[in-house]
Amino acid sequence: MNIAKVSEHFNTPAHTLRFYEKAGLIPRVERKNGIRDYNESDLEWIGFIKCMRSAGLPVKSLQEYVRLFDEGNKTNAQRKEILIKQRIQLKAKIDDMKNILDILNHKIEIYDTKIIAKEQAMRNNKGES
Repeated sequence: MNIAKVSEHFNTPAHTLRFYEKAGLIPRVERKNGIRDYNESDLEWIGFIKCMRSAGLPVKSLQEYVRLFDEGNKTNAQRKEILIKQRIQLKAKIDDMKNILDILNHKIEIYDTKIIAKEQAMRNNKGES
């Protein structure tokens, strides 16, 4: 699959895919006639990288994870630790977002109450006329 199709598939700019490769986050992509030809393994790595980046994992941590992956199963515990640390950070972000959502919902309820009260007052004033 060429870079344009991969870019479209993942909704990721081609320059980002090139960056992932240059940064060592995905293995060097094979080329056919000088054009990148992504295979299924490359696509799996890209999916994983996008997921981890969305979760907030820094590029340096991903580079460390990939380096450890390349060393084989003897690094399973270290790779697991990277993921556990990220899970803790993501859980904290989710908790923060839930708190923000609660505040927003409360503020919206206040405005709903004010708007309803104003509409009722306007109806009551029209009825007195």
